[in-house]
Parts: sequence; structure tokens; C-alpha cells
Amino acid sequence: MFETIEGIYQNGQIQLASLPQDVSDRSQVLVTFVDSSKIDPTKLRELIERLETIAGIQQGFEELNTGLTRPIENFIGEMQQKTVCKKFGQK
Repeated sequence: MFETIEGIYQNGQIQLASLPQDVSDRSQVLVTFVDSSKIDPTKLRELIERLETIAGIQQGFEELNTGLTRPIENFIGEMQQKTVCKKFGQK
């Protein structure tokens, strides 16, 4: 699983904007601190989308290697749905 979640670091604590549904008690995380005055929010969103795409490709290869495949029609439908959501700013 790879999911990027925004949050805020304050007073030694990280407060997440949301929590994935399937997170376990001892999930491994990567934390990146971003200086909002030095980064373009659009470029940050693009980077996050690229990372999620790479994770999706990796998951696809893992599913293929373990024989967990699905009909191409299902895949095409999922990709079309993601395109529509991206176009309208939904996730």
C-alpha cells in the first residue's frame, strides 16, 4: 500500500489530515517536511500523483506475478474513473 496523506508538524507531533482505512498499528511511514514558502503547491501535487502512479504500477506487477489478474475491461473502467475524478478535482 502506498498512500500520501497531508498533515502538519506542530509542537513535536505530526497531525494527519486523514488516516487510511487499512492502516495497521505498526505501519511503516515516510515523512517529508515541506517548506510551503519554497514549493509550488501544484508541483507538489504532481509529485504526489507520480509517486502514487509508481506505487500502482508496482502493485500491478505484484498482482501479475502472483496470478491475481482481472479482465481488461475492469482495468479500463478503473482508469477512466480516475481520469474523470482527476479532471473534476476528486480523489
